[in-house]
Amino acid sequence: MIAGLLVLTPLLGWVGALGFAPAVALAGLLTLPSVRVRSEDRALLLALFTALVWACASIFWSPWRAADLEGQTGLKLVFMLALYGSAVSAARAVPEVRLPGLVKLLAGMTALLAVLLLAEAATGAAAYKVLLTTLGETVRPDFAIKNVAQGLYVLTLLAPPALAAVSGRVRWGLALLLGVGIVVPALAFGYDAPFLALACAVLAAGMVLAFPVRAPRILAGLGAAAFLLAPAIAKGAFILGLDARLAPYLSESWLQRLGYWRKAVDWILARPLPGWGLDASRAFGPGIQLHPHDAALQVWMELGLIGAVAAAIVWASIFSGLSRPRRTPAAAAATATAAAYLAFGAVSFGVWQEWWLALGSLSALACILVLRARPIDV
Repeated sequence: MIAGLLVLTPLLGWVGALGFAPAVALAGLLTLPSVRVRSEDRALLLALFTALVWACASIFWSPWRAADLEGQTGLKLVFMLALYGSAVSAARAVPEVRLPGLVKLLAGMTALLAVLLLAEAATGAAAYKVLLTTLGETVRPDFAIKNVAQGLYVLTLLAPPALAAVSGRVRWGLALLLGVGIVVPALAFGYDAPFLALACAVLAAGMVLAFPVRAPRILAGLGAAAFLLAPAIAKGAFILGLDARLAPYLSESWLQRLGYWRKAVDWILARPLPGWGLDASRAFGPGIQLHPHDAALQVWMELGLIGAVAAAIVWASIFSGLSRPRRTPAAAAATATAAAYLAFGAVSFGVWQEWWLALGSLSALACILVLRARPIDV
């Protein structure tokens, strides 16, 4: 099942990242019997369960009311935690004899996605447009580029474990391909979030390679602080007028983000303890469109202090769990992926988007595989 999911990755990263949600959910459903809970996972699972219960309870005071079953975020979160969690757990149940083949497949499929994105960057997403035309669908050129560009998020998150899966000259060649596969399409499509995530990933990996014991613990503290202190940091920046000073140098999309963040901070301070309720940010337009485009601010705004503490524990558990007595490329890669996911979440996506949580689960699955396997030189 994991092999099938990895084979689908370049296709989904190219034609539709939304497809990760059903793909990872199906993988989780089929691997439910293999779920095992380790003692070291208890803090993380307790935080996730607490956040889930609080999120579902907050529906009762949220101003947002979904029009149909599809919009019932609380219900979907219950299934996502169970199924996505099962898919991640399945990576731990893979027999050791199968690990070399799976990590080789991970490296190959990630390289294929890089090649696809480079081809689309060179042609203006021509292959994607041809595919839609063949299927009898029409799409605006800018929407076609936007859809294909989502593959950059997939590639950036999977690049670190893919590199850790191989060694020797193969790693250097793959690093060149994946680096170019991120940078060139990001420039061609006009996306800057991948550069931010890539920088965070490289910095985090470098820290862990230099200080394998202490660096993950430091990053655990920083990750927790990013959620706990987000409203205070944002409010302080606005009081100091940093947004006004940066405005002349920012694009329209970044100016919109600053506007969303300012509104989000105001609403957080108006109700900091319980929050406004799950999906409440959807009800605060036009000041905020759909969500604040910052994971920490959205958690604070919707779930309040309890949600922020739970998120802080989750990220602290993830990073601290990567502390190792000696330097290992796999631990550095997993840390890099976690840092990149945090960076993307800080400027791009809504916390509860199914495909985004599914992609995070797939990334965690990939990292577990390389943490268990030995790098191969083929």
